[in-house]
Amino acid sequence: MSIKTLHVYSTNDLHSHFSSWPKVASFLKNERKFHELQGDSVLLFDIGDHADRVHPMTEGTGGKGNVVLLNELNYDDVTIGNNEGITFSKEELDQMYQDATFSVLVSNLYDESGKRPDWVKPYRIHEMKNGLSVGVIGITVPYHLFYQLLGWKIVDPLSILQDIVNEVKEKADIVILLSHMGLFNDEEIADQVEGIDLILGAHTHHLIHQGKNVKGTLIAQSGKDCQYVGQVKIAYDSTSGEVVEKEAYSVSVERMKPDSRTVQLINELETNAASNLGEVITELKETMKISWDQPSPFSKELASALKEWCNAEIGMVNAGLLLEDLQAGEVTRLDLHRVCPHPINPCMVKLKGREIKEIAAQAVTSKMVNLEFKGLGFRGKVMGVMVYDGLEVETRVLDDGLIHVKAITRNGEPLEMDREYTVATVDMFTFGQFYPEIKHAQKDYYLPEMLRDVLAWHLRQESLLNRDTNNK
Repeated sequence: MSIKTLHVYSTNDLHSHFSSWPKVASFLKNERKFHELQGDSVLLFDIGDHADRVHPMTEGTGGKGNVVLLNELNYDDVTIGNNEGITFSKEELDQMYQDATFSVLVSNLYDESGKRPDWVKPYRIHEMKNGLSVGVIGITVPYHLFYQLLGWKIVDPLSILQDIVNEVKEKADIVILLSHMGLFNDEEIADQVEGIDLILGAHTHHLIHQGKNVKGTLIAQSGKDCQYVGQVKIAYDSTSGEVVEKEAYSVSVERMKPDSRTVQLINELETNAASNLGEVITELKETMKISWDQPSPFSKELASALKEWCNAEIGMVNAGLLLEDLQAGEVTRLDLHRVCPHPINPCMVKLKGREIKEIAAQAVTSKMVNLEFKGLGFRGKVMGVMVYDGLEVETRVLDDGLIHVKAITRNGEPLEMDREYTVATVDMFTFGQFYPEIKHAQKDYYLPEMLRDVLAWHLRQESLLNRDTNNK
């Protein structure tokens, strides 16, 4: 038979939303069983951001629990997303895939020396049982500064991709690209790089129901949180040596019955993770309360912790980053993760007094305080008020019924409009459009520590200080 068919399944951007994973498992197991009975050739891929430290299981296993879940379903290859690549330390990422039964494909990731890490391959050739040779390449989005700060070297995929595709094309009938680059970059790749039959995408969370064709390259992406699974069918004519048919679908798993083995496995991994996060950081005499519409003891503590950690003059943080009160009694790493789960890092920026004044004026508006959003690492509900340490912001309600900034002082003295101040804040403000003054400021990022790590350090320091004081 001259026509040979390949069936491809893919997941992307789970972000550790494990509530949907048992349904994904059920769907994939059923599909595999069907194809095995038919004698079909099948490949299964994940396109990155499977692991997200917002979930305590991922946090408590260093992402290894996610690898266990992928192993269980016999994934063939994966690539990494930014959540694997830049929210874990270099040491953690080096260890994450050590027990993987699949290949990790990232052609644009290197050590600082320019050598690929041992756990990474640029591509893989699959020899299928129907005689097809399938070349699979992996790439991830190049956040240069963050990879560099973590001890990696990441390169622009477009600078190397055509050469890799040419190399793979000599060995394979079909070329597939696992791309954690986002739809718009995938479209650019399809336009500029020749020889790719299928791009399986991720990162921008686009739900493409039936694929998108760009200059003969089929692009597929299946939303986020694994509410959908990607399914692609490719027909190859071995006589002409050409792909003659491609079709892609995003299949909803909403009505699938959860796979009981996967439910059990997730429960076991969560129990193990909770144990790993059981380290006691401190003991609180009183509950530290939160509020999203006014400064609270807990949010003030976070602003103070950031200022100390970054050795800055001012600490500035939005109250919505803290999701729950921190209860009196023993405080563990699991507790800190529960109240502050975001994969967000500390950052220090240099701002002039007039820029700080503009930020403060924007931050007190009802629109900003009640802003609901997801992304940029933020996993909360609303932005909340801005809370400061080392800065006093006095507000008042005018006749228009709106809150306005009346005065801003530091240590009782007016803020100097032309003076430059060092401000400790959170990295998400440097990415988005919330505060252009911060986005365009000189920045220093602190990696790999998350906000909860800074809180742990601060609370431990305070505990030691109190102990020393009591012993005097």
